[in-house]
Amino acid sequence: MKKIFLRPYIYWFILIFVLYLIINILISGFYKTIFFIILYFRTVDWLKLGISLILTLSIGFLVALNSILIYIKYKENKKCKGIKSSAIGTVGGLITGVCPLCITGILPIIFGVFGISFSFASLPFQGIEIQFLVLLVLLSSSFIILKNDKV
Repeated sequence: MKKIFLRPYIYWFILIFVLYLIINILISGFYKTIFFIILYFRTVDWLKLGISLILTLSIGFLVALNSILIYIKYKENKKCKGIKSSAIGTVGGLITGVCPLCITGILPIIFGVFGISFSFASLPFQGIEIQFLVLLVLLSSSFIILKNDKV
């Protein structure tokens, strides 16, 4: 685990983290919503938005962490467990977008191509539960990768 925060891995970690966030912002269209958040700041549920943003940053952190861990472990052993769950978590993070309530992610866009209307707003916690699930998948993936390894 200490190797991740040494050169050159720390640079790759930062690059992957920033690229993941940029891709997530572009796919979800969050850059368009920032204007409306500022415009309607009194009606925004800041608790849900804050939780969603914290979860998005946490997912990005874990995506970068898992990517570097997988690379290091593959470089040392030529095989690695946890790649599938890490990939599922990464795609899941892109599916929910930055703010699952107010922004579309990949899943609603894909459903829209087929004429199916879908919104995370119809879920009990407006999609934040999906972000928690993705976070749990990425955490479990990290533990699987680190299990019995001295990364």
